Amino acid sequence: MSVGPEEDNVTSLNLAVAGAYSIVPEQLLEIMIKLSKSSLFQHRTVKELLWGYTDPMLKGTVGLFAPYNGTYDGYYTVYTGKNNISKVGIIDRWKGNRILDFWDDKYCNMINGTDASSFHPFVDKKEALYFFSSDICRSVSAGFKESKDLKGIEVYRYTLLPSTLAAPNDNPDNACFCKNLKTTKNCTLAGVLDISSCQGGKPIYISLPHFLYGSPSLRENVLGLNPNEDHHYTFLDVEPTTGFTFRFAKRIQVNMMYGPSKYITVLKKVKDYTIFPIVWLNETAALDDETADMFKTELISRIEMLDLTQKALLGTGVSIFVLCLIAYTVDRSFRNRIF
Repeated sequence: MSVGPEEDNVTSLNLAVAGAYSIVPEQLLEIMIKLSKSSLFQHRTVKELLWGYTDPMLKGTVGLFAPYNGTYDGYYTVYTGKNNISKVGIIDRWKGNRILDFWDDKYCNMINGTDASSFHPFVDKKEALYFFSSDICRSVSAGFKESKDLKGIEVYRYTLLPSTLAAPNDNPDNACFCKNLKTTKNCTLAGVLDISSCQGGKPIYISLPHFLYGSPSLRENVLGLNPNEDHHYTFLDVEPTTGFTFRFAKRIQVNMMYGPSKYITVLKKVKDYTIFPIVWLNETAALDDETADMFKTELISRIEMLDLTQKALLGTGVSIFVLCLIAYTVDRSFRNRIF
């Protein structure tokens, strides 16, 4: 992960050229590139890449989070759990719709689960947890990995499975997420998700950082990539009694695609379609100490007290039963001697 001020200069793929590659006719794009003296790569500050700059070719603001900064992803309608506690937090509608329209398939357009901030109470390790992420325009599931201790609270760690971004030949359920046969090598490319259908046609691909779980060819095309599961996987730490997510790390990589062209000068030497990393994000949060102490006092201590009370009542009941049994036995023995 990069550490430094936003004023640092970096060399990056030209967002405007790569973005226009799949949208603008090649002959027209070649004219636009020449008139603006643009190239395939550019030098920009981190601040410009993230929050936007005026692009000479498009004559407008271009940036990874422009105009995302200061916006929201739409309103959600969720179940309260009033009539069925197992449905609490589950998304019923997003932007007024029960299904998406990004994919050409009913399965891929399903909105499943919650927003990942919470799930139903009494989570079972054996079940998968489903949630919808508007960032990647689809629903995903997470599987139980291990139990962890978070500030004295037991939580269940759930992680995205390698099958989430697997190629359709390994996970047939992903077939409807494959949009471009050329760039995905006939849908055999693993580890990336083409979200151009929900990004206005711009060739944007989402992956885990450093193409974790991705096809080897993705890393062969770009130098300096070293996937590490401990540093690059996405996880949720869920408290099983309440179903609340107490810690998470959402790690995604934003990539753009470019490829060969007979007409565009800066692309004439490109031999194959390349999915090039732009930035990877590590969005993390965890329960603070004050809230953890309150949780342990208000819930865990009371559950432990209830457990002790149950054991005490059980012990008392067993003791009374034993005393009654002894009394009954003594009484029967006494009666037998008299009669």
